[in-house]
Amino acid sequence: MKHQNVSAIAEFQLLGFQNLLEWQTLLFAIFLFIYSLTFTGNVVINAVVIQDQQLHSPMYMFLKHLSFLEICYTSIIVPLLLANLLSWGQAISFPACMAQIYFFVFFGATECFLLATMAYDCYLAICSPLCYSFLMSPRICTKLGISCVAGVDTGFLPSLLISKLDFCGPNQINHVFCDLPPLMQLLCSSIYITEMIIFILSIAVLCICFFLTLVSVFIVSSVLRIPSASGQIKTFSTCSSHLAVVTIYYGTMISMYVRPNVYLSLEISKIISFFYTVITPLLNPVIYSLRNKDFKEAVIKGMRRKCGIYAVRVKGSFN
Repeated sequence: MKHQNVSAIAEFQLLGFQNLLEWQTLLFAIFLFIYSLTFTGNVVINAVVIQDQQLHSPMYMFLKHLSFLEICYTSIIVPLLLANLLSWGQAISFPACMAQIYFFVFFGATECFLLATMAYDCYLAICSPLCYSFLMSPRICTKLGISCVAGVDTGFLPSLLISKLDFCGPNQINHVFCDLPPLMQLLCSSIYITEMIIFILSIAVLCICFFLTLVSVFIVSSVLRIPSASGQIKTFSTCSSHLAVVTIYYGTMISMYVRPNVYLSLEISKIISFFYTVITPLLNPVIYSLRNKDFKEAVIKGMRRKCGIYAVRVKGSFN
């Protein structure tokens, strides 16, 4: 196979769903609908948490950060996917592809750190309620929030390593975005070192965060020690939603990136990638908001306040 230097590659061709050409319009409508719900739902979460003073607790502040992160995370993937469906194959420049890899890894790692922080917050709220105010003071919450942004460094290494390697033609990526596994299959120079570094980085981020998230196991055990049945139901309902999101997110991410020298079918990789790029950001506003009594009350109160202001303005216009 003829080798060509990476500097000679101007763009990649994202093949997307070219084996489903007759379904392109339907898929476009489905993904546009999901993206609209995801974007709107997470924007609503941010707006409600910012406006309602009663939601200015560590739990909801972390939820606000997660919602903003989900907006960024899904927005670097889905718009390009929609453009791909409209054009039946989207070209992406080499610098744009490397940038997408960087931001994808950055937002993904940051979400791992943030989910672990939220699990820690949930653990303290239930298992150490008397010490919660001290252990989750505004100063400590700020430090935890800043530490989550450590994901900014994780994106540099994969994108830098891949950009320095040689690619073989044709420069076609059988995926909907510049994901690491399908892109690395186009490399014709030795990828062992790069592959192992990415594997170790994935292990470090995913396993450390998953270990910290295991504190949720103690939450389940504490449920059994709560004397009232209503207390058990309320506690389990509060934490089961977080466990559901964590299971979907970590499960799909681990199956994609913690598997050295083992390549899944590209079609299966596409399906798995949809769970952590499309489904999880959609579940965030659904699980954390619709099942949360305090948040629903804040939404209703906000709507009544807006409606009251509108009614006063309308009444004043007739006077």
